[in-house]
Amino acid sequence: MSRATTLLASFGISQFGDFIYLVAINVYLYQLTGSATAVAGLWIIGPVAALFTKFWVGSLIDRVDVRRWLIGTDFVRALLVALIPLLSTLPLMYLTLFALALVKAFFEPAATTYLTQLVPDTGRKTFNAYRGLITSSAFLIGPALAGLLLLVATADVAIWINAGSFVVSGILLAFLPSVPRPPAVEKSRFADVAADWRTVARFSRSNRFIIAVYVIGLLTMSLALAMDAQEVVFLQTVVGLSVTDYGLLISITGIGSVLGGLTVARFSRHLSLKTLLVSGYSFVATGFILLGFFNAFSGTGFVTFYQNNVPDELMGRVTSLYGLGQSVLHIVLILFVGFTGDLFPLRFTVLTAAGVLIGLSLLQSIAVLLPGKQLFFKEDLPTKRIS
Repeated sequence: MSRATTLLASFGISQFGDFIYLVAINVYLYQLTGSATAVAGLWIIGPVAALFTKFWVGSLIDRVDVRRWLIGTDFVRALLVALIPLLSTLPLMYLTLFALALVKAFFEPAATTYLTQLVPDTGRKTFNAYRGLITSSAFLIGPALAGLLLLVATADVAIWINAGSFVVSGILLAFLPSVPRPPAVEKSRFADVAADWRTVARFSRSNRFIIAVYVIGLLTMSLALAMDAQEVVFLQTVVGLSVTDYGLLISITGIGSVLGGLTVARFSRHLSLKTLLVSGYSFVATGFILLGFFNAFSGTGFVTFYQNNVPDELMGRVTSLYGLGQSVLHIVLILFVGFTGDLFPLRFTVLTAAGVLIGLSLLQSIAVLLPGKQLFFKEDLPTKRIS
């Protein structure tokens, strides 16, 4: 098994477990509390936990053996998830879920850094395409498996399967090599957080186009997440769909994601980064089947563009610090969309948010197509600048 295949298998197994867990934890928490509010609190735990970690975790990631940290976070997550069915009170449950979110805040920037180090420039687009395909498949199949498990067993079993998926993911990562850090980074001491913020600020000022494309992408994802939080309410109260119809619509989106992932994976070598970014952002708000299909394009293009243009030794800090801003934005937008949905007709709120989303998509497409920016979309790039 090649390194890329092993890495894909590791990430893929944990993602399938995540989607099984996503359904199981909602069911388990509702069975434990009988409160819809308690279940809704799950949406806020992740962004809040990120506020406590992302302003400093990137400084650590850029100075350690990332592979060892990934293995460690996998096993810690396995332990925390395995404990959940053994808890009987809501405070202990939330405390464990908060700890789980803290560990995940370590994992995500570390995973981005490690796969950027391990996968060469020329192979990243294909790797990201297949990773997107696995994520889409997990999105489609994971909830179905969770439903089957809940039918024949209990939520506890589904949660423990997720814990097992983290163990398998960590074992697979143990077969991969560590990537040596650049000498300048290895010899540097653990600098204070303020110095690292200034380093990221200098990089951002020197690479405004890269950061502009990245930030627009983050804004688009944040707004889409805020709309997702009101999606079920809109489709049932405004469109008039039943719960069964809503589930079918989500499945259709999943099918579109899988088809899009297959298309990108099959033709990734023949599709430029510009094509992936422009096609994805141009059609992202067209409809559910197209939403799923073209999200695969925009996701692959966005991640590959970011990996190709941000220096490996700085990636943990850039990912974490901008991720901190994204977490704050997640909380604000989710609360804002929910609040305005109570003040104004929900149709108006959703259409306004969709209009802003279309505007961001057009702005991203224009930025990508600007003349004189071809260097940023090459897949065999020269040494990336940190200054």
